[in-house]
Amino acid sequence: MNTLRELVCPERTGPALAEALDDDRWRELDVTMIAGGKSNLTFELVSPAGSVVLRRPPTGEVLPSAHDMGREARVQRALAGTAVPVPRVILEDRTGDLLGVPCYVMEKVDGHVVRDALPRDYAPDPADRTAMADALIDVLADLHRIDPESVGLGDYGRPAGFMARQLRRWRSQWDASKTHELPALDELGARLADAAPAARRSTIVHGDFRLDNCLLDRRDPARVRAVLDWELSTLGDPMADLGMLLFYWREPGEPEPLLTPAITRDEGFPGRRHLAERYARRTGAQLTELAFYEAFAHFKFAVIAQGVAARAAAGAMAGQTFGDLDGEVRRITAEGLAVLDRKG
Repeated sequence: MNTLRELVCPERTGPALAEALDDDRWRELDVTMIAGGKSNLTFELVSPAGSVVLRRPPTGEVLPSAHDMGREARVQRALAGTAVPVPRVILEDRTGDLLGVPCYVMEKVDGHVVRDALPRDYAPDPADRTAMADALIDVLADLHRIDPESVGLGDYGRPAGFMARQLRRWRSQWDASKTHELPALDELGARLADAAPAARRSTIVHGDFRLDNCLLDRRDPARVRAVLDWELSTLGDPMADLGMLLFYWREPGEPEPLLTPAITRDEGFPGRRHLAERYARRTGAQLTELAFYEAFAHFKFAVIAQGVAARAAAGAMAGQTFGDLDGEVRRITAEGLAVLDRKG
């Protein structure tokens, strides 16, 4: 198992930061893993000059097209100065000279990452929690209103045939990472392939938009300070982002997931319908085919969970373990089929 210092190589990263920021105090680095990363690994680098955040792929073999550090850095650079807040990219290594794999370093943005519990005295009232949800939706709507060409991302993806290609991609990822057959997931994928709607519009999509992939202002829960984790971003159907957010947005009485927080089950948070309707008002989107996108989110995350399980079993997640992920994959798949049965 790699140590934190082996994963980050401060003896090389420190001098590179010192040169990029013109400050020799960056040569002395302490390294801490930031909790929450299940795919790319995220570290805080602390020096006498301050703190920054480094992102790199996991160790070991990775699936094709996964963990592309260059895409993450590119989209964050492109969105700087837009209505979508992102951390400033400080240093990017596309060749692997620093760590043996591509990586990048970005500024550390001050704010709360809300995962399993709210900070003390933060958003105590239902109005505050609704405002938090509305801020999240509004940033997503702002992202989907940006013209990709205007920020240099006109070639960032292939919008035509996006959903069909996504289904093929995640089916391929399942085939590459599965440890056993799961007929229910095969059924879910087949039903989705038969029901894929034509996209009404194409935008920049985040690919994994959720509450804990955003930094909230420490004093104002109605303000998003930064959107993080752009690993899956591309150009495509924005409804896929909305479906993914609704998958993550758990409601009271629903099972607690193993890999993602479920704070929104707590009293005072609005339900998924509130989020969907606000998004529709902000963007003009039609919600008639929303069930497809919610079910696709279940399919996609079931495959992601299987990938996490495979990497954890191989020791490529820096010692992190996540419980019975086989059971989690089955549960998510069953929920996805239920979405299609209930609303399809």
